[in-house]
Amino acid sequence: MSEAPSTAPVCYRHPSRETLLSCSRCERPICTSCMNDAVVGHHCPDCVKEGRRSQRPARTAFGGSRAGQLGYVTTGIIAVNSLVMIASAVLGGPTAIAGGGGFFGLLGTGTPLTDFGEVLGLATYGGEIHGVAEGEWYRLVTAMFLHYGVVHLLLNMMLVAQVGRYLEGQLGPMRFAALYLLAGLGGNVTAYVFQAPNQPSAGASTATFGLVIATIVINRRLLRDNSSMTSMLVVNLIYTFTIPYISIAGHLGGLVVGGATAFVLAYSRMPHRSIKQAAGCAVILLLIVAAAVVRTTALLS
Repeated sequence: MSEAPSTAPVCYRHPSRETLLSCSRCERPICTSCMNDAVVGHHCPDCVKEGRRSQRPARTAFGGSRAGQLGYVTTGIIAVNSLVMIASAVLGGPTAIAGGGGFFGLLGTGTPLTDFGEVLGLATYGGEIHGVAEGEWYRLVTAMFLHYGVVHLLLNMMLVAQVGRYLEGQLGPMRFAALYLLAGLGGNVTAYVFQAPNQPSAGASTATFGLVIATIVINRRLLRDNSSMTSMLVVNLIYTFTIPYISIAGHLGGLVVGGATAFVLAYSRMPHRSIKQAAGCAVILLLIVAAAVVRTTALLS
């Protein structure tokens, strides 16, 4: 005598498995291998995937996404600066690495690459007139990626590595990149405005000073301890004012612009937080460009 066929439902993904369980969302039968625990009942794999697609990604208090935790921008900044230093050393020889004077004789000399990209207002060398006022505006950007020797590079990249990952994790890649570039550009323009036209300067310190003050602003917004960062800032300011051949204007400019940018990023609130942050950064950029235009007009008049 044959048995009556089973009428028990089977898993929609495994037809050979009978089950009395079902997805509490779509009500399809599921086996124990397919079920995913939910607040109420169980969900099938398809409903779990659909829920993940419709779920908004987690954001920090400043709009940063999970991508900022990976530190791609911080790593990229260190890599670009290191590669530029290698190129500068290849073009300038051993003294471009160290032994060129400054900072107890540990800094390197200038090279054809630093001559090309450092901040320079207006000067004659090689029988030609060079400088930002002569139309070489790119110097205001390239100077933040150039260094006079390996020690100069290491000091700045240690700061980037120390605070960059933290800031990128809080702000996200795009906001962190904007902070770094605005601080570096702001410091270079300040050096252009206040230094002698024939006094060159370069280095990522314009940007790193902005990162240090930005960390203080971010920590204050999050009600976190700032004692270590304040001490770091004080030490760097002491170095700025006591060691020769350091661009005081560049460091202070990066500090002010970095602080202003961080304030915009930290204290822009919902709704439309991203729009407010972008608008604030755009205003800062316009002010920086205006200062450079005024300085150029003064040098050429």
